[in-house]
Amino acid sequence: MNHPHGKTGGGHPGGHPAGHPGSTDPNALRLVAWETTRRCNLACKHCRAFAEDHPYDNELDTEASYRLLDQIREVGRPIIILTGGEPLVRDDIYDIAAYGDKIGLRMVMAFNGTLVTEENAARIKAAGIKRVSVSLDGASPETHDDFRGLPNAFDDALRGIEIVKAAGLDFQINTTITKANLDEIPKILALAEKLGAVALHIFLLVPTGRGKYILDSAIDAREYEETLNWFYDQQSKTSLQLKATCAPHYYRILRQRAKAEGKKVTFETHGLDAVTRGCLAGTGFCFISHVGRVQTCGFLDVTCGDITKQSFKEVWENSPVFNELRDMNNLENKCGICEFKRVCGGCRARAYEATGSYLEEEPLCSYQPKRKK
Repeated sequence: MNHPHGKTGGGHPGGHPAGHPGSTDPNALRLVAWETTRRCNLACKHCRAFAEDHPYDNELDTEASYRLLDQIREVGRPIIILTGGEPLVRDDIYDIAAYGDKIGLRMVMAFNGTLVTEENAARIKAAGIKRVSVSLDGASPETHDDFRGLPNAFDDALRGIEIVKAAGLDFQINTTITKANLDEIPKILALAEKLGAVALHIFLLVPTGRGKYILDSAIDAREYEETLNWFYDQQSKTSLQLKATCAPHYYRILRQRAKAEGKKVTFETHGLDAVTRGCLAGTGFCFISHVGRVQTCGFLDVTCGDITKQSFKEVWENSPVFNELRDMNNLENKCGICEFKRVCGGCRARAYEATGSYLEEEPLCSYQPKRKK
């Protein structure tokens, strides 16, 4: 996807364009990342999907795509992130987007920017896409191109952004943070401001797909904490919407910092950060693969259902995995006793990759909870 980790763009969670307060029900469906295709013209080092530039078998065709959107609409009116692979390699992506818009879903698209033309940017806008995200994993060609696996990927992405902007589309920048670009994050923020983005979403590497092979590039728990505190500090210094994804600790830090500053976390003081929580996997969010496999998120590689064999509503409401994750009392060890578990929850995908259990404690958290009495 242009989810930062693989497709996302790619996508989840990734790569997600901004959400909205939505229902007060913590398990109300707010966001669906749909890998519309696994095919991609890039070969990103962190790709969740091992996406390559060739057709994939059994991808949902146009009619199946319409049925899926109808079924999602039965459950609610979430934001639908059309991601990949690279969604622009699908000739019918504009028809799919327009159909979702027509039935009342909020359609957004996550791509890598390199395939954008004036023609397809106009079609994206005409289809009712409300926002697009473009992945930039460096503030320079050297860093970004190395990460994305294609020469000129940086320049082509910037060119795509200018075309998107000229077409009148809101866009955000998605950035996956690793040791390779950690020092460039302030420059990426400055670049996003200069380009005219409406938001910057940072994603903390989740070691799935190709990401497993660059695990030594993942930042450690101390760097994680420092980065998220820096990110919090930028909220008052930029006009961009800032969102940390695959970084649930941010919602603990938000509350710790606000308390230290004598502030109350409200929608007025902290915007969307006040109404969302850390790991949304299986609660307000889910991921659907190119062949209809449903997961709690794109990085937690556990099948929760198959929309080619079941209705989306059936999977969303009855999946044992979803229902297990919706009860915070099921979390184990440090996450289970943490006083911030309902606003953080730990990354369930990192826990799964590290231990084989998606209910275990988050491995990249340095916070020590206050024990229950």
